[in-house]
Amino acid sequence: MRALVCEAPGRLVLTSVADPDAPAPGWASVDLRHIGICGTDYHIYEGKHPFLAYPRVMGHELSGVVSAVGEGVTLAVGTPVIVNPYVSCGHCVGCRRGKPNCCTEIAVLGVHRDGGMCERVNLPEGNLYPTGGLTLADAAAVEFLAIGAHAVRRAAAGAGERALVVGVGPIGLGTALFARLAGLEVTLCDASAERLESARQMGFERTIVAGPESAEALMHQTGGDGFDVVFDATGVAASIEAGFTLVAHGGTYVLVSVVKDTISFADPEFHKREMTLMGSRNATRVDFDCVMAAMRDGLIPLGAIVTHRTTLEAAVQDLPRWAKTKAGLIKAVIEV
Repeated sequence: MRALVCEAPGRLVLTSVADPDAPAPGWASVDLRHIGICGTDYHIYEGKHPFLAYPRVMGHELSGVVSAVGEGVTLAVGTPVIVNPYVSCGHCVGCRRGKPNCCTEIAVLGVHRDGGMCERVNLPEGNLYPTGGLTLADAAAVEFLAIGAHAVRRAAAGAGERALVVGVGPIGLGTALFARLAGLEVTLCDASAERLESARQMGFERTIVAGPESAEALMHQTGGDGFDVVFDATGVAASIEAGFTLVAHGGTYVLVSVVKDTISFADPEFHKREMTLMGSRNATRVDFDCVMAAMRDGLIPLGAIVTHRTTLEAAVQDLPRWAKTKAGLIKAVIEV
């Protein structure tokens, strides 16, 4: 089968690889149809991802059709499915606590093991969710939106509380959408005026362009109190560190993005706020279900979010180009 392989940072090739074996008991084969390109994929291409060995078939935002099943699988061949790309062990401390998204032995497609920028993958049945009426094109967007839905659920903020989302790429935008659906008063901050304008077209009226004066402007917006919950989705260490001062006393700081760097902060500032600091990693079935329900109810403006489409062949040139120049780009999808 064809596969798009990142052989090393900056080197992407379309090549032929062996088809997956027949699925094992409890597993199924999925013929892939749509593959979202994530910030993670750009970071892998650029050599910036902290959990990766090359060469790697990237891709974890996936939809497709069940093409073969192993013994004991109840999904029927021909079922359209969304892929949960977080393959967990089922027995570690994280899994025992109902948090397979942070399994100690997690194997994320396209990161710890080869992913879905190819024509077929094998996965456990528990990682395959029927689309429930969503088109396969729309279904490929569920995973990245589930990251934001999970972060908002983790924050457990109440309706009417003030939320700040820093970084308005696809993950930050998804976080903002589900924060708004949770009833939060959402402000967005990003270095790109173009991204903020796109967000305004989706109904986000409170936006601040990141810069030397942005912290003061953001605090002014809250009357000097700070935000009840701050979500950082920038993937930039300096931004993460700067965000500590924007959290209100008694507030919560949620780190959605992951960076290689060591993050430091002033302990007096942290303690005097009695701040809650939390990481948000991946997503779980409940978050996927939340996203699918919102999409079926027409609450997610997918037409405005998916701005670019390509093919496996064209992605050899398109993905590196988009990694460098994101003008007009929110989310790109590969069609197989």
